[in-house]
Amino acid sequence: MKSILWLVPLCILGACGSNKSGQTVNRDTLTERQKDSILANSKIPNARAVGRAMNAADSMSARIRSSDTVARDTTEF
Repeated sequence: MKSILWLVPLCILGACGSNKSGQTVNRDTLTERQKDSILANSKIPNARAVGRAMNAADSMSARIRSSDTVARDTTEF
């Protein structure tokens, strides 16, 4: 009976002491844009919509940058 009483706390300490999150390796090195680009070029049905959405987002970002530049140029007097 005494050996069981020693075994239970040792098992609890062993379970609490294991740190699996520190031992895992993050193997996902692709960015979200790279993943979307791969998806857009795949043969999955309607995957081209991902590419069109990326192009639309890029276009809108360019327009916003352009308007920010114009706004900055006009306020620097």
